[in-house]
Amino acid sequence: MKIFISFFLFSILIFAQSPVEKFTAQAKAKLNNDGSGKQLVWIYFADKGNTLEKYFAEPLNVVSEKSLKRRSKYLPKESLIDFTDLPVNQIYVDELVKLGFQLKQKSRWFNSVSGYSDAKIANQISSLQFVKKIDLVAKLHKTYETPEADGTNSPELVPQPEGIHIYNYGNSFAQLNQINVPALHDLNYNAQGFTVGVFDAGFSLLSHEAFGNMNIIAAWDFVNNDSDVGDGSDMGSGSHGTNTLSTIGGFRQSKLIGPAFGADFILAKTENTDSETPVEEDNWIAAIEWADSLGVDLTSTSLGYLTYDYPFVSYTWQNMDGNTAPITIAADLAVKKGIAVFNSAGNEGYNATHNTLGAPADGDSVIAVGAVTSSGTRASFSSVGNTPDGRIKPDIMAMGSGVTVASSYNTTGYTTSSGTSFSCPLAAGASAILLGINPNLTPIELRDMLYNTASNSEGPNREYGFGIINVFAAYQSMPLPVELVSFNATVNKNIVELNWATATEKNNLGFEIQRAIIKDGDILSSNDNWVIIGFVKGIGTTITRQAYSYVDKSNNSGKYHYRLKQIDFDGTFTFSETLEANLNSLMEFKLNQNYPNPFNPETNISFRIADKMPVKLSVFNILGEQVSVLINRIMDAGEHQIKFAVGNNLPAGIYFAELNAGGKTNVIKMNLLK
Repeated sequence: MKIFISFFLFSILIFAQSPVEKFTAQAKAKLNNDGSGKQLVWIYFADKGNTLEKYFAEPLNVVSEKSLKRRSKYLPKESLIDFTDLPVNQIYVDELVKLGFQLKQKSRWFNSVSGYSDAKIANQISSLQFVKKIDLVAKLHKTYETPEADGTNSPELVPQPEGIHIYNYGNSFAQLNQINVPALHDLNYNAQGFTVGVFDAGFSLLSHEAFGNMNIIAAWDFVNNDSDVGDGSDMGSGSHGTNTLSTIGGFRQSKLIGPAFGADFILAKTENTDSETPVEEDNWIAAIEWADSLGVDLTSTSLGYLTYDYPFVSYTWQNMDGNTAPITIAADLAVKKGIAVFNSAGNEGYNATHNTLGAPADGDSVIAVGAVTSSGTRASFSSVGNTPDGRIKPDIMAMGSGVTVASSYNTTGYTTSSGTSFSCPLAAGASAILLGINPNLTPIELRDMLYNTASNSEGPNREYGFGIINVFAAYQSMPLPVELVSFNATVNKNIVELNWATATEKNNLGFEIQRAIIKDGDILSSNDNWVIIGFVKGIGTTITRQAYSYVDKSNNSGKYHYRLKQIDFDGTFTFSETLEANLNSLMEFKLNQNYPNPFNPETNISFRIADKMPVKLSVFNILGEQVSVLINRIMDAGEHQIKFAVGNNLPAGIYFAELNAGGKTNVIKMNLLK
């Protein structure tokens, strides 16, 4: 008892001597209780120093070009970055470390750092002028695995009709068919060119056959601060991440197909699954900032935060208001920067009097996904809303009971798992296809489109949200821009013939052809410099590939830019990329992207050359080995196209087509699926 009293007085003395107003009540209580024990805390800074203009002058020093392009959907060109994007002041961080603070994560968005500190060090830190606030980092013991007691873990398998869809989904057909994904896959949509971030407890078996064609462009372990997101010798097991990643983007014919199998993936290990260590939300915040800087378009997270370690209760259902948990604030901020954020609603089940959500599912801009069975009824474990301020939660539903996933232990095995952990990647992956079709959609426009076409849109409620999504119906509701698969210019004696083709059409009124001149090497491409030179009527509302052309005969010598303004029947429009034509010479040398891509069993490769010359078109595998020579002869100037057909001799994977002509070389990447 004397020891306890002495320790208690010591703690009181420490905090009596410090400016306690900088400590939150939770931080003060935790540090007081544990005394010399180190706690994981947030240190918030008052500013970011005085040398900030250099970042605003060069935004690419802060985030990637892809991130800036994504942000342009929301933000004016001159405001693509703001104060939240600037790095924390390293001098401030160094001062904390000198005092004994053990740094864990940095947060640009919150202008803070997380790390370990005892009461004495925290008191010294609070006296620093540049420190604004000290708080605890929220923790949550694992609750993502939900045993099923109601018999829904073995769903009735929905057989796939033979000969209707282009892919064989195997046992994953039911989970995709329920949200109408196969109908989009049949139109060759699969989120190709789109970047998806998956945040989970690591990914233990990336050698699984379902990931054989997956394009993983970045990966980081925020638990152990290294690049290995698998199961190494450090903390955490990634079986859950393997399951969720396969759900969103795996691909193995007749076994499992994820809705967004053609996307580029960013993987973040944010959760420590070691039993003695709870989940920490600062890892997720660091991961979303990192993914944003790389240009991620959409994130899927199958975890949530509700309570601190016993006995310090923090978040309650009343705190699920969209404005309390730092992870929720970060998630909403990510949406403001143009990232679509999907999160599991939670596996806490039903409560008649209040919500059972876990942050950041409570965010007003976060799309919280609840779970249904294969028959469409709400799974008993799926968390319910609404938020304390009256917002509908969950937002949408997808299958989360008996979902087919890749095995975490066998590279050719498959199993079933249950939880909103799996309804989330299904909904997120399906939505990634929609954003891939129309990249100009903002996350809020995407969310509203899902709401309006979901099964419960007429009467959303706290158990079912807006209902089971229907991504094909959402696609049909889009004022879609026509998807150009080619846009080329042929020049002959100062006459320019423009040719373009579309993969599909929807609500297409027609194309306005616009031209801008390039003078003295400057590209005068602002809207004021474009001149309308013609209009080509659209086909209407067909869903088959269409070809168009327009001849411009009114040009003098010089260089010109052309673009297409595609106009829909409702008056909305979108612009194509610009195309340059040099009227002093023949067309440029170019190898176009193959179509379709990914492909199986054949694809078309087109190119153009300026003069009659020897041409060699070859195909190489990812190891640089030549697998085919498609052309090796003298060819005339102009546009050319050749079909590349594969038999059973080539395995699925990434291949490269290389065009050599006139001393120039172009290369494209192709994705063969089997």
